[in-house]
Amino acid sequence: MCVKFSDETPHVFAKIRKLKCRLTYYIEPDYGLLDELLSQEVLTLREWAVIHRKETAYDRNAALLDLLVTEEQSRKFLKALQQTDQQHILNFIAANGGQKHDAIATVFLL
Repeated sequence: MCVKFSDETPHVFAKIRKLKCRLTYYIEPDYGLLDELLSQEVLTLREWAVIHRKETAYDRNAALLDLLVTEEQSRKFLKALQQTDQQHILNFIAANGGQKHDAIATVFLL
């Protein structure tokens, strides 16, 4: 099963905020995600550099998630996750951190 988020998906920002502490353990920031967020203008070059200098992936993820402050940035973040083959993170978000599936995602079987 593959979860996809559409532009009409409500409350993506709130969902990411709610799961932030747990997401910091699972996101892979180093293999294209930060670069994708830079290209989508979610991050500035300065923000990218600050995050990139953090010592651990956990710290990079925490800094990244702190910079997501709007719904639009959150949607671009989800698209960047898709672009960097992190579907498991999208599934985690859609499943409310493993608690249950809720209405924020449209599910497609591939």
